[in-house]
Amino acid sequence: MTTIDYESKIPNNVELSSDKRLQRALEHWLPQYLQWWHEMGPTDFETKDVYLRTAISVDSDGWAQFGHVKMPDYRWGIFLAEGNKDRKIPFGDHMGEDAWQQVPGEYRNWLRRVIVTQADTEPASVEQQRLLAHTAPSLYDMRNLFQVNVEEGRHLWAMVYLLHTYFGKDGREEAEELLERRSGNPDHPRILGTFNEPCRSWLDFFCFTMFTDRDGKFQLLSLAESGFDPLARTCRFMLTEEAHHMFVGQTGVGRVVQRACEVMKEVGRDPKAVREQGAIDLPTLQRYVNFWVSSSNDLYGAEVSSNSANYFGASLKGRAWEEKKYDDHTALEQSKDIETWDGKTLSHEEVPLRNAMNEVLREEYIEDNQKGINYWNRIIKEQGVDFELRLPNRRFNRNIGMYAGYRFDLDGKPIDEAAWKAGESAWLPTEDDRVYIDSLMVKVTEPGKFASWIAPPPKGINGNPLDFEYVRL
Repeated sequence: MTTIDYESKIPNNVELSSDKRLQRALEHWLPQYLQWWHEMGPTDFETKDVYLRTAISVDSDGWAQFGHVKMPDYRWGIFLAEGNKDRKIPFGDHMGEDAWQQVPGEYRNWLRRVIVTQADTEPASVEQQRLLAHTAPSLYDMRNLFQVNVEEGRHLWAMVYLLHTYFGKDGREEAEELLERRSGNPDHPRILGTFNEPCRSWLDFFCFTMFTDRDGKFQLLSLAESGFDPLARTCRFMLTEEAHHMFVGQTGVGRVVQRACEVMKEVGRDPKAVREQGAIDLPTLQRYVNFWVSSSNDLYGAEVSSNSANYFGASLKGRAWEEKKYDDHTALEQSKDIETWDGKTLSHEEVPLRNAMNEVLREEYIEDNQKGINYWNRIIKEQGVDFELRLPNRRFNRNIGMYAGYRFDLDGKPIDEAAWKAGESAWLPTEDDRVYIDSLMVKVTEPGKFASWIAPPPKGINGNPLDFEYVRL
């Protein structure tokens, strides 16, 4: 087990004190980060004690401790998973070579781009969620929001460490820029579109942590295979924290589903009747699912991509579970049958596998999403309600890739603009939906109490009861 040095100004397990130049650079970045947190982190809760978990080692077993801490005092730091001095690059053109401990010069720009794009998502989600605590449905949920926020902040630290350590002046400038972009800012937005979407309700938050953080899981899984060993080790540890974010989303939506079903058993399926009881009707939930799934599908990029081929060939970004799941790790002689769209007709085409790596990862993501949908549908079935949630087809409501700019229904059938306009209000959240959901967002702060639109979880956090004071207000 590798313990973490919490005596240092910046907690770490990378012997930061042995590199004084790097230590000074990161200590210079620290107050800028704290200022960003003060301006863009959860508003009005900096003085409150929150029951947070903090990493004490990078071992997968028993790696965290829990306790009340004020968020600005949370010990963000730099944690890499255990290294393997004999590790070999597991895929691509450099398969079998010793894993790189320094940036290979010929791939410097590509690698920096990969790291910056991942890094930019971390502060973006904090910015998207900064107002949500004001409408938290319980102290339990407020605490989970704050836990997600501080861990996204630590993930930013993880990537900034790589930029500072391995990319010199360029890396330092990129690290500064990460604190200057703002989610949704029309003049200086975050890099990826989904991370500029407003997250104005807790239903948005639960869908975001379910679907968008799940994209994060698969991006981290692919980077955890990287031939650049510091990146691989960083992402392996980040995955241990990312699991909690998806838990918050999947169980959060599950509790919304459960409460809806309880109300439906009393008043029937009519969405209006469900809303009159202060719950979220399942058709409205489905529209929110459709929005966040389709937006998150865009995060994988184009279906056929030269960038994906370059990153795989350069051994920078592999497939999820590359070493465990696949036999051929070069992808040179293989092809993939993918569905293509020329603006008029859907057909199939064999493309070189390396050029289809985005689609390989997206398929893994869709399959994982379906497991979450199945989990929610089991709740509905157990409650005896006749309704099924579903995933929209990957072609639905896309803004990136070959389907961008074209219209498809939930089943992926091509439709014209008139049919889209006719169906849009049944497929995606309307402003009326958002106004209604906003009306439910009233903060509940009595320990053990929950808002009318969400069921309590089956148990508390770290063995504590539901009426534990998870946030001391």
